[in-house]
Amino acid sequence: MSETATAPRPPEPDFSAITAEELRAYRDAENRFRASSAARTILGEPDTGAAIAWQEIALPGRDLPVRVYRPAPTGDAEAAARTELPLVVHVHGGGFVGTAAQCDWTNSHLAAALPALVVSVEHRLLAPDSPLANAADDGWDVLQHLARHAPQWGADPTRAAVFGESCGALISALTAIRAREVGLELKAQVLVNPAVDVTGTMFDYPSMAEYAYTPTLTLPQLRLVQRLAVPPGADARLVSPLYANDLSGLAPALVVVPTQDALADHGRRYAEQLRAAGTSVRLTEYPGARHAFLTLPGVEPQAEAAQAEILAFLRTALER
Repeated sequence: MSETATAPRPPEPDFSAITAEELRAYRDAENRFRASSAARTILGEPDTGAAIAWQEIALPGRDLPVRVYRPAPTGDAEAAARTELPLVVHVHGGGFVGTAAQCDWTNSHLAAALPALVVSVEHRLLAPDSPLANAADDGWDVLQHLARHAPQWGADPTRAAVFGESCGALISALTAIRAREVGLELKAQVLVNPAVDVTGTMFDYPSMAEYAYTPTLTLPQLRLVQRLAVPPGADARLVSPLYANDLSGLAPALVVVPTQDALADHGRRYAEQLRAAGTSVRLTEYPGARHAFLTLPGVEPQAEAAQAEILAFLRTALER
């Protein structure tokens, strides 16, 4: 969870043949790089108008780190006034690798500009002993905890949204479904380059074939995600929002799709199914953008436009 000034980026392994030990070593080294100040040339500088801190949340059977972003107070009067902030629960992408710190640019700008309390979940990563259900529980349990203890966090539980990228968008979509099932009202869900299908049909989309080897995501990485996500014999539909029995009555959705992305058709298909179920959805495509573009403002020119769209969408959804 700690940041360092510099950390070398490890070479990318052979994802088709990686061992559990090699996966752990690669994940740890890559996450050290993503949390380092050296990575900010590609991941972006945090907004100075936001205060950023790690905290731990006590959840059933575990303590889970979260990265918390708040609008930075400029004086005592303002600090007192900024209670009952809208709440955004964020889940980073990566699947078997990734850290909330890689999204400092995005989340700090949201916290400062909305303004809002943004809590990013440092969920359990996919591994041979940690399937996708664990990460999905982390996202859901953090949302429930924050809703129950909102006054302690200075948050307004009646103005809450979920937000994620890639595998994090999958977790956010599952969280939105679980929230509806228990009557926890969300005002919005933002799903960026979402992976919403880890079943046997995960790769049966034209975008998978067309963009199987883009620089920011490759087919071997996705195959590793699928292998780790669902234990043998488990029902992959239970962690695939695309196959949810009922997509009606969910929070209004913004689905952001970079077009040069193997997962582009996942987002398009999910937006279609949300719309068919009667859930309000806006699908926005960013031509030429690649997977994970939102978290790469230093190298992806459309990241700022997508960030502005997300900000405007959430501002409207979360206003009093």
